[in-house]
Amino acid sequence: MTKKTEFELGGRTITLETGNVAKQANGGVLLTCGETVVLGAATMSLEPREGMDFFPLTCDYEERKYAVGKIPGGFVKRGGRPSEKAILTSRLIDRPLRPLFPNGMRNDVQVITIPLSMEPDNPADTLALVAASAALTVSDIPFSGPVGAVRVGRIDEQFIINPSLDQQEESDLDLIVAGTREAVMMLEGGADELAEAVILEAIDFGFEAIKNICAAQEELAESVGAVKTEVSLHEIDAEILAAVRETATDDIAAAIQDPDKASRESGINDVKLDVVERLADQFPERELEVAEAAEKVVKEQVRKLILDKGVRPDGRAPEQIRDIRCDVGLLPRVHGSGLFTRGQTQVLTSLTLGSLDDAQIVDTLDEDGEKRYMHFYNFLPFSTGETRPLRAAGRREVGHGALAERALRYVVPPQEEFPYTLLLMSEVLESNGSTSMASVCGSTLALMDAGVKVRTPIAGIAMGLMTDADRYAILSDIQGMEDFTGDMDFKVAGSAEGITAIQMDTKISGISHEVVRQTLSRAREGRLHILGIMLQTIPEPRPALSRYAPRVFVIEIHPDKIGDVIGPGGKIIKKIEADTGAKLDIQQDGHIYITSVDADGGERALKIVEDLTRDVKLGETYLGRVTRVENYGAFVEILPGREGMVHISEMAVGRVARVEDVVRIGDEVLVKVVPGEEGKIRLSMKGLTQKPRPGETEDELQSRLAAAQAPRPEGERDRGGDRGRDRGRGGGFGRRDRDREENTPGEVRAHFRPKR
Repeated sequence: MTKKTEFELGGRTITLETGNVAKQANGGVLLTCGETVVLGAATMSLEPREGMDFFPLTCDYEERKYAVGKIPGGFVKRGGRPSEKAILTSRLIDRPLRPLFPNGMRNDVQVITIPLSMEPDNPADTLALVAASAALTVSDIPFSGPVGAVRVGRIDEQFIINPSLDQQEESDLDLIVAGTREAVMMLEGGADELAEAVILEAIDFGFEAIKNICAAQEELAESVGAVKTEVSLHEIDAEILAAVRETATDDIAAAIQDPDKASRESGINDVKLDVVERLADQFPERELEVAEAAEKVVKEQVRKLILDKGVRPDGRAPEQIRDIRCDVGLLPRVHGSGLFTRGQTQVLTSLTLGSLDDAQIVDTLDEDGEKRYMHFYNFLPFSTGETRPLRAAGRREVGHGALAERALRYVVPPQEEFPYTLLLMSEVLESNGSTSMASVCGSTLALMDAGVKVRTPIAGIAMGLMTDADRYAILSDIQGMEDFTGDMDFKVAGSAEGITAIQMDTKISGISHEVVRQTLSRAREGRLHILGIMLQTIPEPRPALSRYAPRVFVIEIHPDKIGDVIGPGGKIIKKIEADTGAKLDIQQDGHIYITSVDADGGERALKIVEDLTRDVKLGETYLGRVTRVENYGAFVEILPGREGMVHISEMAVGRVARVEDVVRIGDEVLVKVVPGEEGKIRLSMKGLTQKPRPGETEDELQSRLAAAQAPRPEGERDRGGDRGRDRGRGGGFGRRDRDREENTPGEVRAHFRPKR
């Protein structure tokens, strides 16, 4: 039986419906908001998966181009690997749901969301998270939700719930807030240097809307009578745990207090092996359970050390940041490079500059177009002293790269000021926590090293949390062990003025308003400390780009003249690129971006484009090249692709008998634009001092011109003077041509070849 519930969100009505589709899943919900329809389905395996030491949850967001009425581009019409947007949305769904399943659950759970229809006014990502939560809530799968999610935008200092795609372009905030009725579970977003107080206000604004979303899901679950099934939960044997605590607590407490990661991990591993050996007789053939119990004691001791003594495993105080070193310009041939080292975390970021043609093509349900600023993150196995096969970037790598990209997106100069494509690549060389924020810092260093005039430098820091029933400790600049054993990973990036990116995940059932406030305040202190060290290394962007970086020249022409630059079948633009080595990117609005590996090639291409699109005006003088000779005159190219005709009568003050006596193909001649037929260029050489041909002296030039005007021998046909009579017999210039010359406009326009 179909059950429905409706609620209002941001001025829109959202409908949740179950019992009509996906009925063989444990839970299936159809969410409708305007013309956006999202299917959420949740399924659980009947039995726990053997040998698992974590909860096997899989969340997938499946894009379908039919949702926006499009056929996928390219050869494969079925669709290929998920887009970056789909990967990020899958992570978005997973992160707030995972902490709400029972500890020790080992049954496979799969949550699939599919946007079946989508309109730009109602993007599907946050709605997909709501559909996923609703599917779990109405199912029999153990889940302590529901979860609600909204996107918060800000236009003219007014917050907006779930802004449309057009509104997102205008907004100075793009923040996704997810949580339960009681607390915030996840944050993800970017901002244009907004103050911590504004971000906190936006979180509270979104959280109020989440409460209504959760209430609607609970109402739907109640209407279908959802009852959660009991599943077998994995637990450590209490007797084994007690024995490990008694045997190894002191040794583990000592081992975790080693500031060096490798030495600490080696020491902890030695203690685990020792306790397994010591308890082998007491618990035969249960070595794996003993080792698991030892791992639990490690987590207990890390938490106890921080909460009881205010000391972290590496000896730092909660607010203390590890030692930082910054280096720039390490890679000579790279356009910009920055090495950021914080403790035992090290990231090398390289910047490559390219033409606008190098921009990434974006084709998702949300947007089509190109992206000129990109950041990719690579987590290399040797960074943790491990060996593993190199594979394509996983969800974690894609997510970290997107976070660092978002952190700097607001401060990278716009295309109008800096017409380049920018590709930042961060290589993790050493990892001990917070590599994503290290890649933010490395990216800033690389951009400034390359001479990119970023609006302001950006730094990032990862904050952590340790809690028990009554106490909590906020940790600045968390390392790997604190991330693994702690309750929160809260990343904040920004400038001295405000926040540009934020990401928060929890392992508990939410974070209170006060903890969020204190974390943002502490993160600001840490961010300013890091920025100060970075600016000691490179206080401002370098004054010029790397000598290996391409040079970009920009010219704006009238859109009607684009065809003159392209030419028939692209003939002209291909010739320009072949002759100069430059690349031309022509925009529909008339902007032409000329990219060249050297300044000389770019300047030559720019000059050609200027000449091609320059208006030819009456009375202007040009040095041209003779391209064709006829018996009635010569054609002269005065600008690239632009030629006019010098009639034989306009070649000298006196009468010229033959064109060939004055000019020949390849000669350079001075010509002046004179009145002629509209749409054609008429030229004259009269009264202009001509240049000698190569190897010809000035005296020889004058003699040649004088000879051209001498009377012809009697009986030799006059190929210039009889032009009118020849015209009457089917050739030459007649009266019609003279009449046209008398009725010319004040300005001569070039004859443009139509674009094919």
